Amino acid sequence: MTDGTENDFMIRPYLPADRDAIVSLWQSVFETDPPWSDPHDVIVRKRSVQPDLFLVGVLGERVVGTVLAGFDGVRGWVHHLAVVPELRRRGYAGRLMDRAEQVLLDLGCPKLNLQVRRSNADVIAFYKNRGHSIDDVISLGKPLGRWRRDAD
Repeated sequence: MTDGTENDFMIRPYLPADRDAIVSLWQSVFETDPPWSDPHDVIVRKRSVQPDLFLVGVLGERVVGTVLAGFDGVRGWVHHLAVVPELRRRGYAGRLMDRAEQVLLDLGCPKLNLQVRRSNADVIAFYKNRGHSIDDVISLGKPLGRWRRDAD
């Protein structure tokens, strides 16, 4: 497997052969994620809903980044923007976000939302540098199905 050069970086839709590399990437980058964000489950769910918005950054033949986008007709969302730690600060995350934003814009999306853990100052700074601002809202969540506390 070759890494290629930085000029070989490209963004394409997810392919089944990407699974193991993406699981490994997400396990290292999102190690504190809750159980409903298990990488295997996220891949299955995303492949069943707007699979063309599951974008993968590759360098040569190596998966080095991901971003998941979605549009519900009102707002767009971005999840799982990730870049292999040793390849950060080379513009790959920005290029992945540019593509996600363009795809959402092409779908007629008027506003992009995303969530970042309050403690993740580096990621908040990344998004602020891209023109995002903190909305005056409170994020609410409720685990559904097998993730509910009272579920077996």
